[in-house]
Amino acid sequence: MKKSTLLRVSAIAVSLAFVTAACGSDSDSSVTEDTVASEVTEDTAAAAVDGVTCEGVSIAFFGALSGDAGNLGKNIRAGADLAVSEFNTANPGCQVGLVDFDSQGDPAQAPALAQKAIDDAGILGIVGPAFSGESKAANPLFDAAGLAIITPSATNADLNDNNWKVFHRALAGDDKQGPAIATYIQKTLAAAKVGVIDDASEYGKGLADIVKTTLGDAVVASDSIDPKAADFSAAVSKMKEAAPDAIFYGGYYAEAGKLAKQLRDAGVTATLVFGDGVKDNGFIEAAGPAADGSIITCTCADGASNAEFAAAYTAKFPGETPQTYGAEAYDAAKAFLAAIAAGKTDRAGVLEFLGTYDAAGVTKQIKWDETGEVAGNAVYAYKVEAGAIAVIGLIE
Repeated sequence: MKKSTLLRVSAIAVSLAFVTAACGSDSDSSVTEDTVASEVTEDTAAAAVDGVTCEGVSIAFFGALSGDAGNLGKNIRAGADLAVSEFNTANPGCQVGLVDFDSQGDPAQAPALAQKAIDDAGILGIVGPAFSGESKAANPLFDAAGLAIITPSATNADLNDNNWKVFHRALAGDDKQGPAIATYIQKTLAAAKVGVIDDASEYGKGLADIVKTTLGDAVVASDSIDPKAADFSAAVSKMKEAAPDAIFYGGYYAEAGKLAKQLRDAGVTATLVFGDGVKDNGFIEAAGPAADGSIITCTCADGASNAEFAAAYTAKFPGETPQTYGAEAYDAAKAFLAAIAAGKTDRAGVLEFLGTYDAAGVTKQIKWDETGEVAGNAVYAYKVEAGAIAVIGLIE
């Protein structure tokens, strides 16, 4: 990941989304020191120096804090929490709240929780929903209420195809990740025969279908599993019989760990490849030694590679480093906080502000097109080595 250094306007400015020091960028954003510095306008400097006043305003986290995918939601919540904490420290006259809505990643729970968020008039923006299935269920309600959302993690490609005016995404979707996975499998792994498995979820099946379509005739076997099941023997047997060189699984980390272990126990030696929903240490805990050698892709940036962000994160959460989606959540929260700093203290004002937002984040230049997609198409590859997830780098 390339790095660029943003001009410091004042000590307060570090709390505002307009000014993010030592920010990283994905390769498609072409953020340089000159372009980042150009974002620091006289108006931005004035806002940083003059301070901010507000009363009774909040942003919300919406996603899993418990359940099988809770680790990913906790990462997101932590990134948003850091951004809010920095802002509140720098702006004693404007203390922004952070409200949690623990959906457990369950689409069935999402509508009722969305309505609770909507009914809280002080909430001006949603960092989330975290997962694609719950996004599909909750976003129509947010849209009807005019409550802006910035998801740092829901990557299903079809989410931007619903004419939701409130929808924004802080990372590239699966229409970018899926083809990149296929490219990596065929060109880097040189796999001639590929197996594809999914968990039948909005996210997992959506990503797996893109990978399968892109690979075409190279796919020699495919199957779906029930992630709540303990035994994946039908899918395992199908893969063993087809003897692929690589197997891609679309789903989340808990069942991916079980699947990897069962595949290895059955003697399947194919390289295992996973999408972003598996980029969590919970995968390694569930799979044990079967995780080693696995490839994991993500359109999320490695937050730990941004030295200043990582240092701030560890200072707030001692002994911890930024994990999957944490940096994207930080960028999302900073965009909402920048709106509040600009005096937008109602939902319509915040939504309008996001439409023209263009600022350096810790992951990339944050600006959105008319469908809510963020600039930049970067997809990164990671590898499990010696029980840890290590960065390989950008997939070209």
